[in-house]
Amino acid sequence: MLFNSFNFMIFFPIVVLLYFAFPHKVRYLWLLVASYYFYMSWNPKFALLMTLSIFITYCSGLLIGSEKLHWRKNLWVFICMASNLSILFFFKYFDFFINNLNRIMGAAGFELITPSFDVILPIGISFYTFHALSYTMDIYRGEISVEKNFFKYALFVAFFPQLVAGPIARSKFLLIQFSQRHYFDYERVKAGLLLMLWGFFLKLVIADRMAVIVNTVYNDYNNYQGLHLAFATILFGLQIYCDFASYSLIAIGSAQVMGFTLMDNFKQPYFSRSIAEFWRRWHISLSSWFRDYVYIPLGGNRKGTARKYLNIMIVFILSGLWHGANWTFVIWGFLHGSFQVIGQITKPGKVWITDKLGIDREAASYKLGQILITFFLANFAWIFFRAPNFTAARSIIENMFSLWNPWIFTDGSLYLLGLTQKSFWVGIFATLLLVGVSILQYKGFRIRQWFAGQGIIFRWTITLGLIFSIIIFGIYGPDYSQSQFIYFQF
Repeated sequence: MLFNSFNFMIFFPIVVLLYFAFPHKVRYLWLLVASYYFYMSWNPKFALLMTLSIFITYCSGLLIGSEKLHWRKNLWVFICMASNLSILFFFKYFDFFINNLNRIMGAAGFELITPSFDVILPIGISFYTFHALSYTMDIYRGEISVEKNFFKYALFVAFFPQLVAGPIARSKFLLIQFSQRHYFDYERVKAGLLLMLWGFFLKLVIADRMAVIVNTVYNDYNNYQGLHLAFATILFGLQIYCDFASYSLIAIGSAQVMGFTLMDNFKQPYFSRSIAEFWRRWHISLSSWFRDYVYIPLGGNRKGTARKYLNIMIVFILSGLWHGANWTFVIWGFLHGSFQVIGQITKPGKVWITDKLGIDREAASYKLGQILITFFLANFAWIFFRAPNFTAARSIIENMFSLWNPWIFTDGSLYLLGLTQKSFWVGIFATLLLVGVSILQYKGFRIRQWFAGQGIIFRWTITLGLIFSIIIFGIYGPDYSQSQFIYFQF
Protein backbone atom coordinates (compact mmCIF):
# COMPACT_ATOMS: atom_id res chain seq x y z
CA MET A 1 0.00 0.00 0.00
CA LEU A 2 1.48 3.30 -1.08
CA PHE A 3 1.29 6.36 1.14
CA ASN A 4 0.18 8.35 -1.92
CA SER A 5 -2.69 5.97 -2.72
CA PHE A 6 -6.42 6.29 -2.18
CA ASN A 7 -6.32 3.06 -0.17
CA PHE A 8 -4.00 4.67 2.40
CA MET A 9 -6.37 7.62 2.72
CA ILE A 10 -8.97 5.12 3.94
CA PHE A 11 -6.62 2.81 5.82
CA PHE A 12 -4.88 5.38 7.99
CA PRO A 13 -7.93 7.11 9.56
CA ILE A 14 -9.46 3.72 10.37
CA VAL A 15 -6.25 2.54 12.02
CA VAL A 16 -5.95 5.72 14.10
CA LEU A 17 -9.61 5.80 15.19
CA LEU A 18 -9.62 2.18 16.27
CA TYR A 19 -6.21 2.54 17.91
CA PHE A 20 -7.52 5.18 20.29
CA ALA A 21 -10.84 3.35 20.70
CA PHE A 22 -9.24 0.09 21.85
CA PRO A 23 -8.05 -0.45 25.44
CA HIS A 24 -4.35 0.23 25.96
CA LYS A 25 -3.47 -3.42 26.61
CA VAL A 26 -4.57 -4.58 23.15
CA ARG A 27 -3.55 -1.57 21.03
CA TYR A 28 -0.23 -3.09 20.03
CA LEU A 29 -2.08 -6.15 18.71
CA TRP A 30 -4.28 -3.92 16.57
CA LEU A 31 -1.24 -2.10 15.20
CA LEU A 32 0.42 -5.43 14.43
CA VAL A 33 -2.64 -6.61 12.48
CA ALA A 34 -2.83 -3.28 10.64
CA SER A 35 0.90 -3.39 9.85
CA TYR A 36 0.67 -6.87 8.41
CA TYR A 37 -2.35 -5.85 6.32
CA PHE A 38 -0.40 -2.81 5.09
CA TYR A 39 2.54 -5.00 4.07
CA MET A 40 0.45 -7.85 2.62
CA SER A 41 -1.33 -5.44 0.29
CA TRP A 42 1.71 -5.84 -2.01
CA ASN A 43 2.15 -9.60 -1.84
CA PRO A 44 0.86 -11.76 1.04
CA LYS A 45 3.68 -14.27 0.50
CA PHE A 46 6.27 -11.67 1.47
CA ALA A 47 4.75 -11.49 4.96
CA LEU A 48 5.86 -15.08 5.57
CA LEU A 49 9.45 -14.11 4.87
CA MET A 50 9.25 -11.13 7.22
CA THR A 51 7.73 -13.37 9.90
CA LEU A 52 10.63 -15.78 9.52
CA SER A 53 13.11 -12.95 10.08
CA ILE A 54 11.11 -11.80 13.10
CA PHE A 55 11.02 -15.32 14.57
CA ILE A 56 14.76 -15.87 14.10
CA THR A 57 15.77 -12.59 15.73
CA TYR A 58 13.19 -12.96 18.53
CA CYS A 59 14.48 -16.41 19.47
CA SER A 60 18.07 -15.23 19.14
CA GLY A 61 17.33 -12.36 21.51
CA LEU A 62 15.98 -14.77 24.12
CA LEU A 63 19.00 -17.04 23.79
CA ILE A 64 21.55 -14.22 23.86
CA GLY A 65 19.85 -12.55 26.82
CA SER A 66 19.76 -15.74 28.91
CA GLU A 67 23.21 -17.02 27.99
CA LYS A 68 26.03 -16.66 30.55
CA LEU A 69 28.93 -17.94 28.49
CA HIS A 70 30.40 -15.32 26.16
CA TRP A 71 31.34 -17.75 23.41
CA ARG A 72 27.77 -19.04 23.24
CA LYS A 73 26.45 -15.50 22.97
CA ASN A 74 28.81 -14.99 20.06
CA LEU A 75 27.54 -18.21 18.51
CA TRP A 76 23.89 -17.13 18.72
CA VAL A 77 24.74 -13.72 17.31
CA PHE A 78 26.60 -15.35 14.43
CA ILE A 79 23.70 -17.74 13.70
CA CYS A 80 21.19 -14.87 13.79
CA MET A 81 23.29 -12.63 11.57
CA ALA A 82 24.14 -15.44 9.14
CA SER A 83 20.49 -16.53 8.87
CA ASN A 84 19.08 -13.05 8.23
CA LEU A 85 21.86 -11.96 5.90
CA SER A 86 21.54 -15.24 3.99
CA ILE A 87 17.85 -14.53 3.43
CA LEU A 88 18.70 -10.99 2.33
CA PHE A 89 21.46 -12.26 0.05
CA PHE A 90 19.26 -14.85 -1.63
CA PHE A 91 16.36 -12.56 -2.40
CA LYS A 92 18.33 -9.41 -3.18
CA TYR A 93 21.73 -10.49 -4.44
CA PHE A 94 21.34 -14.03 -5.83
CA ASP A 95 20.73 -12.91 -9.42
CA PHE A 96 23.55 -10.36 -9.15
CA PHE A 97 25.91 -13.05 -7.87
CA ILE A 98 24.93 -15.57 -10.58
CA ASN A 99 25.25 -13.00 -13.36
CA ASN A 100 28.76 -12.01 -12.26
CA LEU A 101 29.75 -15.62 -11.71
CA ASN A 102 28.57 -16.43 -15.24
CA ARG A 103 30.71 -13.62 -16.63
CA ILE A 104 33.78 -15.08 -14.96
CA MET A 105 32.90 -18.65 -15.98
CA GLY A 106 32.10 -17.57 -19.53
CA ALA A 107 35.44 -15.81 -19.85
CA ALA A 108 37.15 -18.98 -18.60
CA GLY A 109 35.23 -21.17 -21.06
CA PHE A 110 33.05 -22.97 -18.51
CA GLU A 111 29.34 -23.74 -18.87
CA LEU A 112 27.06 -21.02 -17.57
CA ILE A 113 24.67 -21.49 -14.65
CA THR A 114 20.98 -21.12 -15.51
CA PRO A 115 18.73 -21.06 -12.42
CA SER A 116 15.42 -22.88 -12.84
CA PHE A 117 13.55 -20.26 -10.81
CA ASP A 118 13.09 -16.49 -10.61
CA VAL A 119 13.89 -14.59 -7.43
CA ILE A 120 11.50 -11.72 -6.67
CA LEU A 121 12.77 -8.96 -4.37
CA PRO A 122 10.41 -8.63 -1.36
CA ILE A 123 9.59 -4.99 -0.77
CA GLY A 124 11.35 -3.39 2.19
CA ILE A 125 13.51 -6.44 2.96
CA SER A 126 16.66 -4.37 3.52
CA PHE A 127 14.87 -2.09 5.96
CA TYR A 128 13.15 -4.66 8.13
CA THR A 129 16.29 -6.83 8.15
CA PHE A 130 18.27 -3.91 9.56
CA HIS A 131 15.48 -3.22 12.09
CA ALA A 132 15.73 -6.80 13.31
CA LEU A 133 19.52 -6.99 13.35
CA SER A 134 19.80 -3.78 15.38
CA TYR A 135 17.70 -5.48 18.06
CA THR A 136 20.02 -8.49 18.11
CA MET A 137 23.12 -6.30 18.46
CA ASP A 138 21.54 -4.11 21.15
CA ILE A 139 20.68 -7.22 23.17
CA TYR A 140 24.23 -8.56 22.72
CA ARG A 141 25.74 -5.27 23.88
CA GLY A 142 23.42 -5.10 26.87
CA GLU A 143 21.90 -1.80 25.75
CA ILE A 144 18.31 -3.05 26.05
CA SER A 145 16.45 -5.78 27.90
CA VAL A 146 15.09 -8.79 26.06
CA GLU A 147 11.53 -8.30 24.80
CA LYS A 148 9.71 -11.45 25.86
CA ASN A 149 6.39 -10.49 24.27
CA PHE A 150 6.69 -11.89 20.74
CA PHE A 151 3.90 -9.72 19.35
CA LYS A 152 5.39 -6.46 20.64
CA TYR A 153 8.70 -7.41 19.13
CA ALA A 154 6.99 -8.32 15.86
CA LEU A 155 5.34 -4.89 15.88
CA PHE A 156 8.74 -3.23 16.33
CA VAL A 157 9.93 -4.84 13.09
CA ALA A 158 6.65 -4.56 11.17
CA PHE A 159 5.38 -1.13 12.37
CA PHE A 160 3.73 0.11 9.17
CA PRO A 161 4.85 3.78 9.04
CA GLN A 162 8.54 2.84 8.80
CA LEU A 163 8.31 -0.74 7.57
CA VAL A 164 9.24 -0.55 3.89
CA ALA A 165 11.40 2.57 3.57
CA GLY A 166 12.40 3.71 7.03
CA PRO A 167 13.51 5.58 8.99
CA ILE A 168 15.42 2.52 10.21
CA ALA A 169 14.23 2.19 13.80
CA ARG A 170 16.46 1.38 16.75
CA SER A 171 15.04 -1.04 19.28
CA LYS A 172 16.22 1.01 22.25
CA PHE A 173 14.19 4.00 21.05
CA LEU A 174 11.08 2.49 19.47
CA LEU A 175 10.44 -0.87 21.14
CA ILE A 176 9.81 0.64 24.56
CA GLN A 177 7.18 2.98 23.09
CA PHE A 178 4.81 0.06 22.40
CA SER A 179 4.43 -0.44 26.16
CA GLN A 180 3.72 3.22 26.89
CA ARG A 181 0.25 4.73 27.15
CA HIS A 182 -0.62 7.11 24.35
CA TYR A 183 -3.58 9.42 24.70
CA PHE A 184 -5.31 11.42 22.02
CA ASP A 185 -3.72 14.86 21.98
CA TYR A 186 -5.18 17.38 19.58
CA GLU A 187 -2.01 19.47 19.23
CA ARG A 188 0.16 16.39 18.63
CA VAL A 189 -2.27 14.96 16.07
CA LYS A 190 -2.46 18.31 14.29
CA ALA A 191 1.33 18.59 14.16
CA GLY A 192 1.64 15.05 12.80
CA LEU A 193 -0.97 15.64 10.11
CA LEU A 194 0.74 18.88 9.07
CA LEU A 195 4.04 17.00 8.73
CA MET A 196 2.30 14.39 6.57
CA LEU A 197 0.77 17.14 4.44
CA TRP A 198 4.19 18.66 3.77
CA GLY A 199 5.44 15.21 2.86
CA PHE A 200 2.63 14.72 0.34
CA PHE A 201 3.49 18.13 -1.15
CA LEU A 202 7.14 17.16 -1.63
CA LYS A 203 6.17 13.83 -3.21
CA LEU A 204 3.26 14.73 -5.48
CA VAL A 205 4.08 18.31 -6.46
CA ILE A 206 7.90 18.23 -6.66
CA ALA A 207 9.37 14.69 -6.73
CA ASP A 208 6.93 13.11 -9.18
CA ARG A 209 7.02 16.22 -11.38
CA MET A 210 10.81 16.20 -11.55
CA ALA A 211 10.69 12.45 -12.26
CA VAL A 212 8.98 13.15 -15.59
CA ILE A 213 11.95 15.16 -16.90
CA VAL A 214 14.54 12.83 -15.36
CA ASN A 215 12.93 9.75 -16.91
CA THR A 216 12.61 11.45 -20.29
CA VAL A 217 16.33 12.26 -20.43
CA TYR A 218 17.83 9.25 -18.67
CA ASN A 219 15.68 6.72 -20.54
CA ASP A 220 16.98 8.17 -23.83
CA TYR A 221 20.38 9.49 -22.75
CA ASN A 222 22.08 8.87 -26.11
CA ASN A 223 19.89 11.55 -27.71
CA TYR A 224 20.80 14.27 -25.20
CA GLN A 225 24.01 16.16 -24.64
CA GLY A 226 25.57 18.78 -22.41
CA LEU A 227 23.37 20.73 -20.08
CA HIS A 228 20.29 18.62 -20.83
CA LEU A 229 21.98 15.76 -19.01
CA ALA A 230 23.43 18.01 -16.31
CA PHE A 231 20.01 19.57 -15.71
CA ALA A 232 18.33 16.16 -15.53
CA THR A 233 21.00 14.95 -13.09
CA ILE A 234 20.43 17.91 -10.77
CA LEU A 235 16.70 17.32 -11.00
CA PHE A 236 17.26 13.70 -10.03
CA GLY A 237 19.12 14.92 -6.95
CA LEU A 238 16.06 17.03 -6.17
CA GLN A 239 13.69 14.19 -7.03
CA ILE A 240 15.32 11.58 -4.84
CA TYR A 241 15.60 14.01 -1.92
CA CYS A 242 11.95 15.05 -2.11
CA ASP A 243 10.84 11.47 -2.76
CA PHE A 244 12.70 9.92 0.17
CA ALA A 245 12.30 12.86 2.55
CA SER A 246 8.56 12.87 1.81
CA TYR A 247 8.27 9.20 2.75
CA SER A 248 10.17 9.85 5.97
CA LEU A 249 8.00 12.86 6.81
CA ILE A 250 4.78 10.93 6.19
CA ALA A 251 6.12 8.04 8.27
CA ILE A 252 7.19 10.31 11.14
CA GLY A 253 3.94 12.28 10.96
CA SER A 254 1.68 9.22 10.89
CA ALA A 255 3.55 7.73 13.86
CA GLN A 256 3.28 11.04 15.71
CA VAL A 257 -0.49 11.10 15.23
CA MET A 258 -0.66 7.89 17.27
CA GLY A 259 1.85 9.09 19.86
CA PHE A 260 5.05 7.42 18.61
CA THR A 261 8.35 9.14 17.89
CA LEU A 262 10.56 8.17 14.95
CA MET A 263 13.98 9.68 14.36
CA ASP A 264 14.52 12.46 11.83
CA ASN A 265 16.00 11.14 8.61
CA PHE A 266 17.00 14.34 6.78
CA LYS A 267 18.39 17.70 7.85
CA GLN A 268 18.89 19.89 4.76
CA PRO A 269 21.63 17.67 3.24
CA TYR A 270 22.25 19.88 0.21
CA PHE A 271 23.44 22.68 2.48
CA SER A 272 26.34 20.52 3.65
CA ARG A 273 29.89 21.89 3.43
CA SER A 274 31.51 18.47 2.96
CA ILE A 275 30.53 14.94 1.95
CA ALA A 276 31.09 13.84 5.56
CA GLU A 277 28.55 16.43 6.69
CA PHE A 278 26.25 15.39 3.84
CA TRP A 279 26.04 11.92 5.38
CA ARG A 280 25.28 13.38 8.78
CA ARG A 281 22.26 15.01 7.16
CA TRP A 282 21.20 12.46 4.50
CA HIS A 283 19.39 9.19 5.38
CA ILE A 284 20.53 9.68 8.97
CA SER A 285 19.01 6.43 10.20
CA LEU A 286 21.07 4.40 7.70
CA SER A 287 24.35 6.30 8.09
CA SER A 288 24.10 6.07 11.89
CA TRP A 289 23.25 2.34 11.60
CA PHE A 290 26.41 1.68 9.60
CA ARG A 291 28.42 3.86 12.00
CA ASP A 292 27.23 2.02 15.12
CA TYR A 293 27.09 -1.54 13.79
CA VAL A 294 29.85 -1.63 11.15
CA TYR A 295 32.29 1.31 11.34
CA ILE A 296 32.84 1.32 15.11
CA PRO A 297 33.10 -2.51 15.41
CA LEU A 298 35.69 -2.43 12.61
CA GLY A 299 37.77 -0.13 14.78
CA GLY A 300 36.46 3.25 13.66
CA ASN A 301 39.24 5.81 13.94
CA ARG A 302 40.89 4.09 16.91
CA LYS A 303 43.43 1.99 14.96
CA GLY A 304 45.38 4.56 13.01
CA THR A 305 44.78 6.78 10.02
CA ALA A 306 45.18 4.14 7.31
CA ARG A 307 42.75 1.79 9.07
CA LYS A 308 40.26 4.63 9.51
CA TYR A 309 40.28 5.33 5.78
CA LEU A 310 39.88 1.63 5.03
CA ASN A 311 36.94 1.41 7.42
CA ILE A 312 35.30 4.39 5.72
CA MET A 313 35.67 2.75 2.31
CA ILE A 314 34.28 -0.57 3.59
CA VAL A 315 31.25 1.16 5.10
CA PHE A 316 30.42 3.13 1.97
CA ILE A 317 30.92 0.23 -0.40
CA LEU A 318 28.59 -1.85 1.80
CA SER A 319 26.18 1.08 1.88
CA GLY A 320 26.20 1.19 -1.91
CA LEU A 321 25.61 -2.54 -2.12
CA TRP A 322 22.79 -2.23 0.43
CA HIS A 323 21.02 0.13 -1.94
CA GLY A 324 20.96 -2.31 -4.82
CA ALA A 325 22.44 -5.39 -6.47
CA ASN A 326 24.22 -3.51 -9.23
CA TRP A 327 27.79 -2.38 -9.75
CA THR A 328 26.53 1.18 -10.23
CA PHE A 329 25.50 1.26 -6.57
CA VAL A 330 28.89 -0.09 -5.54
CA ILE A 331 30.57 2.69 -7.56
CA TRP A 332 28.21 5.24 -6.01
CA GLY A 333 29.25 4.09 -2.53
CA PHE A 334 32.91 3.98 -3.56
CA LEU A 335 32.71 7.58 -4.78
CA HIS A 336 31.19 8.82 -1.54
CA GLY A 337 33.80 6.96 0.47
CA SER A 338 36.58 8.33 -1.74
CA PHE A 339 35.24 11.88 -1.45
CA GLN A 340 35.38 11.57 2.34
CA VAL A 341 38.88 10.07 2.43
CA ILE A 342 40.26 12.64 -0.04
CA GLY A 343 38.56 15.41 1.93
CA GLN A 344 40.23 14.31 5.16
CA ILE A 345 43.65 13.80 3.53
CA THR A 346 43.62 17.24 1.89
CA LYS A 347 42.13 19.10 4.87
CA PRO A 348 45.52 20.20 6.34
CA GLY A 349 46.60 21.44 2.91
CA LYS A 350 43.39 23.43 2.46
CA VAL A 351 43.84 24.99 5.89
CA TRP A 352 47.45 25.92 5.07
CA ILE A 353 46.49 27.48 1.72
CA THR A 354 43.60 29.51 3.12
CA ASP A 355 45.82 30.75 5.98
CA LYS A 356 48.57 31.77 3.55
CA LEU A 357 46.10 33.58 1.31
CA GLY A 358 44.35 35.21 4.25
CA ILE A 359 41.00 33.65 3.39
CA ASP A 360 38.42 33.71 6.17
CA ARG A 361 37.03 30.18 6.37
CA GLU A 362 34.00 31.48 8.25
CA ALA A 363 33.12 33.99 5.53
CA ALA A 364 29.77 33.44 3.84
CA SER A 365 31.38 33.29 0.39
CA TYR A 366 33.80 30.55 1.50
CA LYS A 367 31.00 28.52 3.06
CA LEU A 368 28.91 28.95 -0.09
CA GLY A 369 31.80 27.66 -2.17
CA GLN A 370 32.07 24.58 0.03
CA ILE A 371 28.31 23.97 -0.28
CA LEU A 372 28.44 24.25 -4.07
CA ILE A 373 31.41 21.86 -4.35
CA THR A 374 29.67 19.32 -2.09
CA PHE A 375 26.46 19.73 -4.09
CA PHE A 376 28.36 19.07 -7.33
CA LEU A 377 30.10 15.97 -5.93
CA ALA A 378 26.86 14.51 -4.55
CA ASN A 379 25.04 15.09 -7.83
CA PHE A 380 27.89 13.64 -9.88
CA ALA A 381 27.64 10.47 -7.81
CA TRP A 382 23.86 10.39 -8.41
CA ILE A 383 24.59 9.60 -12.07
CA PHE A 384 25.68 6.09 -11.06
CA PHE A 385 22.74 5.76 -8.68
CA ARG A 386 20.22 6.60 -11.42
CA ALA A 387 21.85 5.00 -14.48
CA PRO A 388 20.74 1.40 -15.22
CA ASN A 389 24.31 0.14 -15.61
CA PHE A 390 27.94 1.27 -15.79
CA THR A 391 27.93 1.57 -19.58
CA ALA A 392 24.97 3.93 -19.44
CA ALA A 393 26.58 5.98 -16.65
CA ARG A 394 29.79 6.33 -18.67
CA SER A 395 27.86 7.42 -21.77
CA ILE A 396 25.89 9.96 -19.74
CA ILE A 397 29.08 11.48 -18.35
CA GLU A 398 30.71 11.57 -21.80
CA ASN A 399 27.65 13.15 -23.41
CA MET A 400 27.28 15.60 -20.54
CA PHE A 401 30.74 17.06 -21.18
CA SER A 402 30.63 16.79 -24.97
CA LEU A 403 28.70 20.00 -25.59
CA TRP A 404 28.23 23.37 -23.93
CA ASN A 405 24.65 24.35 -24.77
CA PRO A 406 23.43 27.04 -22.35
CA TRP A 407 20.80 28.12 -24.89
CA ILE A 408 18.54 25.31 -23.70
CA PHE A 409 17.45 27.63 -20.89
CA THR A 410 16.14 30.22 -23.35
CA ASP A 411 15.08 28.36 -26.50
CA GLY A 412 12.15 26.49 -24.93
CA SER A 413 13.71 23.03 -25.31
CA LEU A 414 13.23 22.35 -21.59
CA TYR A 415 9.50 22.33 -22.25
CA LEU A 416 9.98 19.33 -24.55
CA LEU A 417 11.15 17.01 -21.75
CA GLY A 418 7.75 15.73 -20.73
CA LEU A 419 6.24 18.70 -18.90
CA THR A 420 4.22 21.54 -20.31
CA GLN A 421 5.51 25.06 -19.76
CA LYS A 422 2.93 25.62 -17.03
CA SER A 423 3.75 22.39 -15.23
CA PHE A 424 7.48 23.11 -15.54
CA TRP A 425 7.13 26.47 -13.80
CA VAL A 426 4.90 25.00 -11.13
CA GLY A 427 7.81 22.71 -10.32
CA ILE A 428 10.23 25.66 -10.23
CA PHE A 429 8.05 27.69 -7.85
CA ALA A 430 7.45 24.65 -5.63
CA THR A 431 11.20 24.05 -5.51
CA LEU A 432 11.82 27.68 -4.54
CA LEU A 433 9.31 27.23 -1.72
CA LEU A 434 11.21 24.13 -0.57
CA VAL A 435 14.52 26.02 -0.71
CA GLY A 436 13.04 28.86 1.37
CA VAL A 437 11.70 26.47 4.00
CA SER A 438 15.00 24.57 4.04
CA ILE A 439 17.02 27.77 4.57
CA LEU A 440 14.85 28.70 7.55
CA GLN A 441 15.26 25.21 9.01
CA TYR A 442 19.02 25.28 8.36
CA LYS A 443 19.22 28.56 10.26
CA GLY A 444 17.48 26.93 13.21
CA PHE A 445 14.08 28.55 12.74
CA ARG A 446 11.40 26.26 14.21
CA ILE A 447 8.77 26.53 11.52
CA ARG A 448 6.21 24.15 13.00
CA GLN A 449 6.37 25.79 16.43
CA TRP A 450 6.07 29.22 14.85
CA PHE A 451 3.19 28.08 12.68
CA ALA A 452 1.35 26.62 15.68
CA GLY A 453 1.54 30.01 17.40
CA GLN A 454 -0.13 31.89 14.55
CA GLY A 455 -3.80 32.82 14.34
CA ILE A 456 -6.37 30.30 13.21
CA ILE A 457 -7.15 32.18 9.99
CA PHE A 458 -3.48 32.23 8.96
CA ARG A 459 -3.01 28.55 9.85
CA TRP A 460 -6.05 27.40 7.90
CA THR A 461 -5.12 29.58 4.93
CA ILE A 462 -1.68 27.95 4.69
CA THR A 463 -3.06 24.47 5.36
CA LEU A 464 -5.80 24.74 2.75
CA GLY A 465 -3.28 26.26 0.35
CA LEU A 466 -1.10 23.17 0.68
CA ILE A 467 -4.07 20.84 0.30
CA PHE A 468 -5.34 22.55 -2.84
CA SER A 469 -1.81 22.78 -4.25
CA ILE A 470 -1.50 19.01 -3.90
CA ILE A 471 -4.94 18.43 -5.43
CA ILE A 472 -4.46 20.88 -8.31
CA PHE A 473 -0.75 20.57 -9.05
CA GLY A 474 0.02 17.04 -7.87
CA ILE A 475 1.27 14.56 -10.45
CA TYR A 476 -1.35 11.83 -10.74
CA GLY A 477 -4.32 10.92 -12.90
CA PRO A 478 -4.81 8.96 -16.14
CA ASP A 479 -1.62 10.29 -17.77
CA TYR A 480 0.60 9.07 -14.95
CA SER A 481 0.97 5.73 -13.25
CA GLN A 482 0.81 5.76 -9.48
CA SER A 483 4.38 6.60 -8.57
CA GLN A 484 6.13 4.25 -6.16
CA PHE A 485 8.64 5.72 -3.73
CA ILE A 486 12.20 5.26 -5.00
CA TYR A 487 13.49 3.60 -1.84
CA PHE A 488 10.86 0.84 -2.01
CA GLN A 489 13.25 -1.04 -4.31
CA PHE A 490 15.86 -1.24 -1.56
